[in-house]
Amino acid sequence: MLEKLGGIPICSGDISWLLTPKNFRTELLSRIANAQASILITALYLEDDECGREIMQALVDAKQSNPQLKIEVLVDFHRARRGLIGQKGDSGNYFMYKKVMENTAHPFDILGVPVKSKELMGVLHLKGFIVDDTVIYSGASLNNIYLHHDEKYRFDRYHVVESAQLAHSMRQMVQKYLIEDKACSSLTQSKELEKLPTKADVRRFKKRLSTAKYQFEGVKTGPRITPFVGLGRKKNALNKAVVAMVAESKESLFICTPYFNPPFVLVRALAKHLRKGKQIDIVVGDKTSNDFYIPPEDKFSTIGGLPYLYEQMLRKFVRKHQWAIDKGLLRIHLWKHDRNSFHLKGISADGNRHLLTGSNLNPRAWALDIENGLLLHDVDGIWQSDFEKEQNYILEHSQCLKHYSQIDSLDSYPKVVKKLLNRIRRLKADFLLRRIL
Repeated sequence: MLEKLGGIPICSGDISWLLTPKNFRTELLSRIANAQASILITALYLEDDECGREIMQALVDAKQSNPQLKIEVLVDFHRARRGLIGQKGDSGNYFMYKKVMENTAHPFDILGVPVKSKELMGVLHLKGFIVDDTVIYSGASLNNIYLHHDEKYRFDRYHVVESAQLAHSMRQMVQKYLIEDKACSSLTQSKELEKLPTKADVRRFKKRLSTAKYQFEGVKTGPRITPFVGLGRKKNALNKAVVAMVAESKESLFICTPYFNPPFVLVRALAKHLRKGKQIDIVVGDKTSNDFYIPPEDKFSTIGGLPYLYEQMLRKFVRKHQWAIDKGLLRIHLWKHDRNSFHLKGISADGNRHLLTGSNLNPRAWALDIENGLLLHDVDGIWQSDFEKEQNYILEHSQCLKHYSQIDSLDSYPKVVKKLLNRIRRLKADFLLRRIL
């Protein structure tokens, strides 16, 4: 499948690596300030905090200095209209959007995208910051922790692709399938005149969105990059590409995922890969590096059980494949760096195919959220050393496990966590939770 895929041709100097969230922040602000024709941002959220407001101000300043500049920002509709988890009352980032647009002479579009009628059942998880002919691709959203404003950061991957054709293709897809749809509404409307999408609008939008794809004139030889977009289980090109990368890998895989909860079809493909004597490196965040982790000294809430649930899934997987670890075929790397969190995603196969994606490679990404990804075909090994450097950088703060017993068992958890997980198991709710979280 993968060898037959067409892609957009790229050259050796067209890709660069930013590696750190601070570099990502600097690059994004610089690109916005120097934009000539257009800026398109798609992200899960643009937060009302210091870094979120910094990005907003940079967009306002760019529009002020160049009124002809086309700026469009798309975020998840439901996420923008609620506060942080646990926050009470009428709140949400859209209040900040309204205030900024009311006080600028050159307002621009900030749209909310309702992938499903409820946030729990699916969100906008498209990634890409497109400035003129450049695509900055990262799984990061825009707030203090993703952009390393204070001491803590959320680690992600950050790549810059210089390609007018790729930028055009990604921009065209967003324009056709999202911006032009009536379900996508402005998040800066006044309360009195506010017009929101109906449930029927969202249903029609979801159906239309499931057929979305990137259009481009591709080549089937040489270094190239193939963009994918996917929503739902049926005919999801991104999911098919992930499975194909595992199935068609000849020697090794390098996989990053923040929440260890792979879909069954992916687990089966990985097991088959190992049984054939091929290697797999999986980098996953330690439970304390999960963004939902609550330290024992803080007040516990139900959402804090998620990191422990993911850890038990990982322990079960490692225990089942301990034989592969013993043979040196499977290496599990637990990432942990102080109180920082881990948000990396993606797959590299045989050092010559690399999927950059915002997908968490879990059942939710597989079926509920709209996701995208860029598959780089490095047929000549042009970027092999660069990806190896990135992988070494990722592994800098990781521990390679030798045995499944190195992963905490349920009995070692705090009493409140143990009680919660036992209750989930007793109610047989873990199957449902794995599909939606």
